[in-house]
This record gives sequence, C-alpha cells and structure tokens, in this order.
Amino acid sequence: MKLRWRKAPKTKPSTGELVPPEGVPLKLEVAGLGVRLAAQITDVILTLVASICLVILVASLGFSSPDTLIAIGSLMFFVTRVPYYVLTELAWNGQTLGKRLMKIKVVSHDGRSLSTHALVLRNLMKEAEIFLPATLLLSLNAATPLVSGFALLWIIAGLMVPLCNPYRQRLGDLMAGTHVIHMPVPILLKDLAGKPAKQITEKEGFVFLAHQLDHYGAFELQTLEALLRAQETGAAPQQGQKQGATIQAVVEKIRQKIGYANKVPEARRLEFLRAFYNAQRAHLEQRQLFGERRKDKHYAAEDAPS
Repeated sequence: MKLRWRKAPKTKPSTGELVPPEGVPLKLEVAGLGVRLAAQITDVILTLVASICLVILVASLGFSSPDTLIAIGSLMFFVTRVPYYVLTELAWNGQTLGKRLMKIKVVSHDGRSLSTHALVLRNLMKEAEIFLPATLLLSLNAATPLVSGFALLWIIAGLMVPLCNPYRQRLGDLMAGTHVIHMPVPILLKDLAGKPAKQITEKEGFVFLAHQLDHYGAFELQTLEALLRAQETGAAPQQGQKQGATIQAVVEKIRQKIGYANKVPEARRLEFLRAFYNAQRAHLEQRQLFGERRKDKHYAAEDAPS
C-alpha cells in the first residue's frame, strides 16, 4: 500500500499583512490608488512651483534665451523632483509632503527599516515609469505619432501594474521591496479609573481603609487591571466559566489578604474588583506624592532598614 502525500494548498498573501524578521505579522491597511494619486499630485505641484521659480530666476539673470526656456524648465523640473522625493522620504521615514497630508507612508515589505538604496531605487524607477514617458509625450508633436503612441502605451502599462498587484505595488515598489500603507491610527483604551475612586466606592457600597490598601503595590495593580480589561472584551461560554472561577479566586484572595470581612455576592464580584482597583490606585498615587513608590507587595521588606 502506497502512501500519497498531498501538498498543502498555497495560501494567498494577505493584502494588509507584513511579516517582520521577528515573525509576528502586522496588520496594516494598504493605501489605495486614489489616495496615492492625490499625494502624487500634491508633490508634483510643489516641485513644479519650485522649478518654475528657478526658471524665472535663470531667465531674469539672462542665462537663457526664450527658445531654450522649455528645455531648461524640463531640466529644472527633473533636478528639483528627484532629490525632493528621495530626501523627504529619507528625512520623514517614507513620507513626502503629499504623503503626510494624505496620512500614508512607504514601508519595507519585509518589515525592516527603510534603506537609502530602496528609496533611491523606487524614486528613480518612478522617473522611468511615468515622468520621462510623460515628458516625451508632451514634447513630441503630430509628426511623430509612433513614438508618441509608444510613450502613451508605456505610461498605461506602468499604471496597470499596481491594479494587478494585491499590495498595489508599482514597478519601483516591486524592485525596491516596498509598498505604501495608511498610517495606523493609535487607539487609547479608556482609563479604568475614569471616575473618582471615592465616588465609585460609595455608590457600590465597597469601602476600603488605608491599612487594607497597604498590602499591594504597582505590580499587583497592573495585574488586576489586565484582568478587568479582559472582562470588557467578552468571552466564549467555556472561557466565561473559566474567567468566572478566576474572578472568584481573585476576590477571595484579596479579601483574605486585606482582611475584608464582608462576603462578596457572586453578582457583585466584578464591582468589588473595580472598586478595589480604583481605591488601590488612588492610594498608591497619594503615597507616591510623598515620595513612597511601591513596586509590588514586597516593598515593605525591601525598604526596611538593614
């Protein structure tokens, strides 16, 4: 009897996933063609204005004739454009002024930091993909339809590459190993102690005395905060039963440690933990104002004079 091994099906790469060298995938939103085009138009306008100013300066100094202004203008546009893209993306970690306005940036496809070689390569390829064929197309006349048609087809082919790529990469991105993403929006979690601790304890009926709050430090407070945040995310039925047992064990351990005599009903265990968290946090912050910083429950032994 022969055994046949089936090859595992190849999974398509996720369009919003980067895998850095550490092996932890990062979920990022790939920038679409519309927002990239808007950033590109902004950058072109800026460099065009700068090149026009240079042309006016050259003409005012009498270094050129009216017949050569167009050629000089094209040269100035090229000389202004290439350093602008490379230097701004180097200085702002993958962003030009247009990209900053559109909140997008260039990142390395493998999650590593951007290299100078990659940024120079992708921007020089932009010249070969778009700008040089466009300049050739605008400078030619009706007497050269074959060359004009070739330049137009070249531009269309260059624009079709990102449409057929899951990461919306153009030729320069493919060669440099980069792509463009939307800037991640940082989300700050709501502070668990948003309400004053005193207000919560009075409302819920849990009152803790100062000597009861002297048993724990910042480490235990952070551990309790992580437990409370886990409850806010919700859980499956099986995980809910496990979390319920964990909460019960934590409540009983805190009661025994601080000498809290009253029993906590099952329906109010989370309320008890939230009230204790707020009271403990306020107590530690108050003690810190007086120069006493408590890292964990062993602070008393550490601070004791030898």
